[in-house]
Amino acid sequence: MSLNGKVVIVTGSGQGLGLAYARELARHGASVVVNDVNAATAAAAVNQIREDGGQAVAVVAPVGTTDAAKALVAGAVEAFGRLDILVTNAGILRDKSLLKMTDEDFDLVINVHLKGTFTCVREAFAYFKENNIPGRIITIGSPTGQRGTFGQTNYAAAKAGIVGMVRTWALEMKKAGVTVNTVVPVAATAMTKTVPYFQKAVEAEERGEVMPAFFRHDLGFGTPDDVAGIIAYLASDESASISGQVIGVGGDRLQVWTHPEPAVTEYREGGWSYEALQERGAEVIGAHQQSIGEKFLPLPLELQPTETAGAR
Repeated sequence: MSLNGKVVIVTGSGQGLGLAYARELARHGASVVVNDVNAATAAAAVNQIREDGGQAVAVVAPVGTTDAAKALVAGAVEAFGRLDILVTNAGILRDKSLLKMTDEDFDLVINVHLKGTFTCVREAFAYFKENNIPGRIITIGSPTGQRGTFGQTNYAAAKAGIVGMVRTWALEMKKAGVTVNTVVPVAATAMTKTVPYFQKAVEAEERGEVMPAFFRHDLGFGTPDDVAGIIAYLASDESASISGQVIGVGGDRLQVWTHPEPAVTEYREGGWSYEALQERGAEVIGAHQQSIGEKFLPLPLELQPTETAGAR
């Protein structure tokens, strides 16, 4: 097994995507530190991994603070003697449109997603560097952080910020042989189960059936297990040459996101005054505006949600 003898922390791994990542990493031989804010949820996840034949312990802590990050790294070292891999998956949602979003809504999401990623990565990297370990760091992004989503100012800011940090960290960690990447998952979660658009996909998953090809192929939308493979791969020695990348996974689809590049470049001697922009602004800027938000394909007739789906 490619991760045999490795030790990994997966934040927010008591359930959902995080648990799928933890189970996959354990399946390939890694010893796992499960993290959740709920002790019962964390214990259930640990038991599930052990029943699968893996090794796991729990560290119950709300990700965000430096103290929580230190407790996670200490928990890994105390339980398994070392740390090799960090997956920063922990997150919460407080979705509201801009004028309805409170300071608390904003701060809570930023603290868990953005600051939590920062503090955990800082602590893990310090351990890797001090112990000369070519560690693997995998952060979790979102299509929202790449394109934006209505009602998710806080979440979009956090996920976009994580990508910015990863590109910086890839430069800073290169000499130490540590890799850091962002995975953008597109999968059925508790949130998508409430969206009528995904009803037929969710129902298929709940019946233990393969999702319709429209979802898996055309939308790149699948199950948490569909995302777990890339987590294990980026955690392995085989991915030693991959760092600073944003990789999308969902259903049957794998993507490598481009880093931002100019869509158009124009020069004007003397610079771009207001008058010059009045003359050519529409031609240079207006004609090259970039898309915003996710664009979903129309659902085929047979995959339209039923009337009862609206009450989900």
